[in-house]
Amino acid sequence: MPEGILFAIIFGLLGAAAGVIGGAALQQRLTHSRIAAAERNAARILNEAERRHKELLIEAREEALRVKNQVEAELKERRNELQRLERRLLQKEESLERKQESLERRERGLAEREAQLEELRAQLQRLEQEQRQELERVAGLSVQEARDILLAEVEREVRDEAARRVREIEQQLRQEAEERARKILVTAMQRLTSEVVSEATVSVVPLPSEDMKGRIIGREGRNIRTLEHLTGVDVIIDDTPDAVTLSSFDPVRREIARVALTRLISDGRIHPARIEEMVEKAKREVEQAIQEAGEQAALEAGCPGLHPEILKYLGRLKFRYSYGQNQLKHAVETARLAALIAHELGADVEVARRGGLLHDLGKAVDHEVEGTHAKIGADLARRYGVPAPIVHCIEAHHEEIEPQSVEAVVVIVADALSGSRPGARRESLEQYLKRLEALEGVAYSFPGVEKAFAIQAGREIRVIVRPDEIDDLGAFRLARDLSRKIQESLEYPGQIKVTVIREKRAVEYAR
Repeated sequence: MPEGILFAIIFGLLGAAAGVIGGAALQQRLTHSRIAAAERNAARILNEAERRHKELLIEAREEALRVKNQVEAELKERRNELQRLERRLLQKEESLERKQESLERRERGLAEREAQLEELRAQLQRLEQEQRQELERVAGLSVQEARDILLAEVEREVRDEAARRVREIEQQLRQEAEERARKILVTAMQRLTSEVVSEATVSVVPLPSEDMKGRIIGREGRNIRTLEHLTGVDVIIDDTPDAVTLSSFDPVRREIARVALTRLISDGRIHPARIEEMVEKAKREVEQAIQEAGEQAALEAGCPGLHPEILKYLGRLKFRYSYGQNQLKHAVETARLAALIAHELGADVEVARRGGLLHDLGKAVDHEVEGTHAKIGADLARRYGVPAPIVHCIEAHHEEIEPQSVEAVVVIVADALSGSRPGARRESLEQYLKRLEALEGVAYSFPGVEKAFAIQAGREIRVIVRPDEIDDLGAFRLARDLSRKIQESLEYPGQIKVTVIREKRAVEYAR
């Protein structure tokens, strides 16, 4: 190997070794500097921790001191409060002791007064006994006899006073009730407009000529017999010119016969087969008219939702009359009046309205079913689901049973008002006079009655009594008894006023 290369290698190796040694020395110096910095940082952190520890100790001591002061203040306040309570308790205890002493003094005083009262009571008893003995000696009566006389006198005075008070109260209540009723009825009548009765109660079919009577009778009477057999009415052909009268207790049958006969007369072909055909057509026509009349009446009265069968029975009243008054119009009028009166009284308007509309429902079939029309109508209403309050209005409208509701009484009043208003019904003179005579006869049946006069078309009766037989209280009782007997024994529309007059005259002559 050449010598130059060898020196180069040696110097290279020496340089590398020197570099390694230098790097190691440098690394060692860097490590020492880092350790020194870490030590300085650790010393700084320790110093900071010591400083923070001292601060926390100071804060903890301050907080402990503050809490201690607060607790001491609260303890001091509670101690003061306890001292105040102790003082108040002592004061109350002293007050109670004083009150107890006062009560004891009062009890001793009451005991002394009670003893004095007992002594006075004993003295009063002795005096009362002495006075009783003296009174018995002077009056010659025992205590029981005097008591009986005194009680009898007091009883008589109390009875007279009670009768006078009852009379005054009844007069006052009657005046108030009459005034209130008058206002309600006048209001209802003013708000209701109704027709005056003008319909005829007999079905009369006019004829174009007298020859038509023979055609209606037919050969050997076969036509008239066929018509009577199919319709169930009596065809009366008399001397009345150009007219035929139809008679039947069933108004629907009479209407069917009238329609059929009118059509036969217009057609001119009158024989049994044609009569049967016309009667069938008339039945269908009248049934349709009945249904429409019932629906129209319910609509006019403001009572929707009634059962179809109820409407059919109601429509049959279109052909029913009472004293010339059409019963269907009477039912609608009663419904309106009942609704108006119920509204004024604050009663159930719908119950009164429907009860008024259906109150005469039984008259549609009363010629077919036994019983009064009020009971028959109530049974029909129950059968078709009419509510119980309305059924009661129907059943009680003639007071066959006692009315149990305000609405039932309202229906009774509305029915009477509709039937008794001027122009509602026609009454013959003979029936009118009989009704007045019966009213006066009831008055004459009482003892002490001198004269009786039925006035105002039978709506008032004035009774004059003998003053030597009936006193003032007796006149009051007579008026009440007479009104009750009239209610029980007579039938009349509306109400009857009973007036009893007792007059005592003193006459003397100066000579």
